[in-house]
Amino acid sequence: MKLAVISCIHGNYEALNAVLSDIDTHKADQIYCLGDLVGYGPHPNAVVELVRSLDIPTCQGCWDEDIVEGLNACDCSYPSQLAEKRGHLAHEWTNQAIHPEVREYLASLPMTLRQDNLCFVHGSPNSQHEYLLPTMDGFAALERVLTAEADVLFCGHTHIPYLRELENGTLSVKVHQPGQDETQHQFTAPLKRIINAGSVGEPRHGRPNATYVLYDTDSTQVTLREVPYDYQKTCAAIIEQGLPPIFAWRLARGMEFAERAEDAGHVCER
Repeated sequence: MKLAVISCIHGNYEALNAVLSDIDTHKADQIYCLGDLVGYGPHPNAVVELVRSLDIPTCQGCWDEDIVEGLNACDCSYPSQLAEKRGHLAHEWTNQAIHPEVREYLASLPMTLRQDNLCFVHGSPNSQHEYLLPTMDGFAALERVLTAEADVLFCGHTHIPYLRELENGTLSVKVHQPGQDETQHQFTAPLKRIINAGSVGEPRHGRPNATYVLYDTDSTQVTLREVPYDYQKTCAAIIEQGLPPIFAWRLARGMEFAERAEDAGHVCER
């Protein structure tokens, strides 16, 4: 069975259409979406309506949660106060733009989806806001997959696609009991995988192309797909809708942020 996994669409209708066309050419049997349907982009309602019309199983992303619960639901941090200010503007714009039925749909989304030994989340099994970066400590990464009780953990949120294989993971446990000698137990976990689908609508891998993942459940083959589309059309819509123009600038370059203050003392107040 061939699966297509998409994530982080962020109101980018043009990118979503291009990815769905690419998925169609590869004849995927099932599509999963890892959330963040809204936020930053100019077409949140159209994106949600299209995903709903195709009956795509979808997890709730952090932006989806924020639109439902308010900004206090977010525990993320921004790299600078300017970036935080833009995030607030994007939230306010999206909050006013979305239709009531769209908000209701976002509120109904689950945090986790499953299919056999596969688990699908937005950030991590712990939170929509936790980043599973490819450089994450190996034990911590393996722990996240074991926590999900899966062999393959699909995630998004970082906007950078990657495949990480955790081979021959060994866990050691020391047991202390009163009046008894210390005992040590070891458990060896079989191959586990973390597969990040990247981002359909706001890529941060250095190019404007949309990304998603194809996964064959029979062969376990993973294919990271990169799809060109008319990103300039989305950039024009961002400016026309009155969203911060820098969103268009970074979308055109596939960049995460326009500046980094590296202000370690600053933590987002959301």
